[in-house]
Amino acid sequence: MLQLLERTAPLVDESPIGEPALDRRFAPFAAKMAQAGLPELVIQLFRHYYAQVVAGVTGFIPGDEALPVENLPDFATFNGRYRAAGQAALSRAVVLKLNGGLGTSMGMHGPKSLLRAKGDLSFLDIIVRQIMHLRNESGARAPLVLMDSFHTQRATLDALSRYADFVQDAPLSFLQHMAPKVCKQDFAPAIWPDDPDKEWCPPGHGDLYIALATSGTLSKLLDAGYEYAFVSNADNLGATLDVDILGYFAANELPFLMEVAHRTQADSKGGHLARRPDGQLILREIAQCPSNELEKFQDITRYAYFNTNNLWLHLPTLQRVLTERKGVLGLPLIRNEKPVDPTDLKSYRVYQLETAMGSAIAVFEGAQAVCVPRERFIPIKKNNDLLVLWSDAYRLTAASRLELAAGRHEPPLVFLDEHYQLIDDLCAHFPHGAPSLAQADELRVEGDVYFGKDVTVIGRARVAQTGAQPLHIPDGAQLGAARHHDSRTHSL
Repeated sequence: MLQLLERTAPLVDESPIGEPALDRRFAPFAAKMAQAGLPELVIQLFRHYYAQVVAGVTGFIPGDEALPVENLPDFATFNGRYRAAGQAALSRAVVLKLNGGLGTSMGMHGPKSLLRAKGDLSFLDIIVRQIMHLRNESGARAPLVLMDSFHTQRATLDALSRYADFVQDAPLSFLQHMAPKVCKQDFAPAIWPDDPDKEWCPPGHGDLYIALATSGTLSKLLDAGYEYAFVSNADNLGATLDVDILGYFAANELPFLMEVAHRTQADSKGGHLARRPDGQLILREIAQCPSNELEKFQDITRYAYFNTNNLWLHLPTLQRVLTERKGVLGLPLIRNEKPVDPTDLKSYRVYQLETAMGSAIAVFEGAQAVCVPRERFIPIKKNNDLLVLWSDAYRLTAASRLELAAGRHEPPLVFLDEHYQLIDDLCAHFPHGAPSLAQADELRVEGDVYFGKDVTVIGRARVAQTGAQPLHIPDGAQLGAARHHDSRTHSL
């Protein structure tokens, strides 16, 4: 990783403006972060990335530094070979979920993990049930640890308090940090008096590693005898602790393992796995791709694997590397340019300095990736995804795992227009829940359409409002094939 940084991102002590000038520029940031109570280690880490931005670093990783990857280990070939090793390691494994999201893009104002996911169960309810089943079946401690934000921690812990029998010898939660936004024009701290909270941003989920350390959670886990951590997003219910993958990770004494899956066109803009010329695996996000190389970045035949954000960490190795590097892992910079107020696109431009937790694959010598089936990657990023999850295209097993309906090999595609972007709007248009999608290939909904109860979609269906009045799909309607519905005829 240090070699990569030398080629693409000058380190702090190489800044052309010199240390005294850098110190003067950074002083307002240091004061602002200290006043907000951020640890000194976090302040110095932010300085590391700030120096790169001032030096003109973009964070781009060009294609000649991100070569295609072939011939990865495949979960499909494990066939139980590592199960014994996984069962032996279970007593030293923890499940770590990223739980800092508010679901603001879906119109939420609370923790996304408290959103209804299946039936009356929230994402958090299902995660807890998955953990409880693992504990009951294996006898392992299997603690659940959440990386929360200041916006999600209290409400999440309140929700967990309803589970009186959900106890463990590890912390339930620790907080991610926040970072000041940087003015694009003069590299000064962003100021937005109308809403000072908008002067700050999340530092990306690469903050996981330093937050584990500064919160004391890493030390507590190690002191309690935990050695392995399975990390995933709270909105990905397909990401459960798999004993075979744990066994592969433990038996091969790996420091870091990334679960990847085959890219489809739907994944073309997501971060992909690549390899440096020296052979080290790396992760490249689209924000790190030079604009003249976007076509190659999105070529799913060239870059065949995407990061599911399901990661496995060897905790003693993480502690050692953090100590050796004084808290600076050297994750590649992601410089995101945005308006200071996301709700006001004309507000002045700022840089958000972020890192991706998957990019740590380039930090640990011997890190690997394993190709896993898509059922381990069921992220819910938009209401399109949520409607599929609500439907009978997925069933929840006795182990609280998600499975596709019988006969399905992939979920149906759902396309909802702007009428359905916010969760309240989705619930209003589908007051009886999702239609049956177990036999659907594709559903497109355009315009102001309200669905009755017991609606079934078979094959492909497009439902469109073409008149001035909303379209109401009646109870018991069957949609599909060449059937077309509009607000003039209401025909079925």
